Amino acid sequence: MKTLEIKAFVPSKDFELSKQFYQDLGFELASDSGGIAYFKSCNSSFLLQDFYEERHANNFMMHLLVEDLENFYSELKNSTIEKKYKIQITNITKQPWGMYDFCVEDPSGVLWRIAQNIIE
Repeated sequence: MKTLEIKAFVPSKDFELSKQFYQDLGFELASDSGGIAYFKSCNSSFLLQDFYEERHANNFMMHLLVEDLENFYSELKNSTIEKKYKIQITNITKQPWGMYDFCVEDPSGVLWRIAQNIIE
């Protein structure tokens, strides 16, 4: 099997608000058509859909691996994103699976674990 890419369809309760949230989080809105917005950053991408089902959104999780977790965390904490979207960014935690990470929940309840590998 030769694959090219895999993308998740992320739900959104308020499509316009979620599109702005992901741009504020640092993703580029590459296209937006027919209730599907394509977001990307370097080699990572996902599709935001104009679809919401509470149980689904509240059990949906994304994992984003970054190169410099401390810097990304500082940028987010120093921005207005928490206040603007009434969300909370957790502290950075060392995980037993060999990563440091922090969590942020989008306006629809989707949990993002943003991580960096521990290099020892």
